[in-house]
Amino acid sequence: MRYGRVSRLFHWITVLLILVMIPVGLTMIQEIPRPLQDRLFVLHKGLGPVVLLVVVLRLGWRAFHPAPPLPADLPRLQRGAAAVVHAGLYLLLLVMATSGYVRVTTGGYPIEALNALGIPPLFGKHETVSAVAKTVHATALFALLALIAAHIGAAVWHGLVRRDGIVRRMWPPL
Repeated sequence: MRYGRVSRLFHWITVLLILVMIPVGLTMIQEIPRPLQDRLFVLHKGLGPVVLLVVVLRLGWRAFHPAPPLPADLPRLQRGAAAVVHAGLYLLLLVMATSGYVRVTTGGYPIEALNALGIPPLFGKHETVSAVAKTVHATALFALLALIAAHIGAAVWHGLVRRDGIVRRMWPPL
């Protein structure tokens, strides 16, 4: 049994956003020409609220459209690992988006996309809070990367080794 079309669409939109956000985020903090760096910062800051919105909507959708059952012969340990990884991915995506927003706004920096929509920052400048949010954001990235690697590794294992239909459940809704 497959996930519904909307669930799969949310999944692949999230994947595409993260495939942009991570390399842009890692590149923008390097020693690169300032005009390029500025454009990357604006892109990263603008996509952060989009990630947050997509994840919140995805969780709301998931609350009313649960995942299809896993194969009956899937070992209990793997079922538990899947649940932990999925919950961790959702949690870390929320932490990354939230800590990024807090870091930027309390650092006194604009989020140009939100400003263009007339959405003011929720927090004023506060260097201590900004520093904590920056640390949370950087630290959570490592955990997120580890869970993404585990998630991709499990998908490859299920698709190429076990061939149990797990990957087809979430294949893009084309």
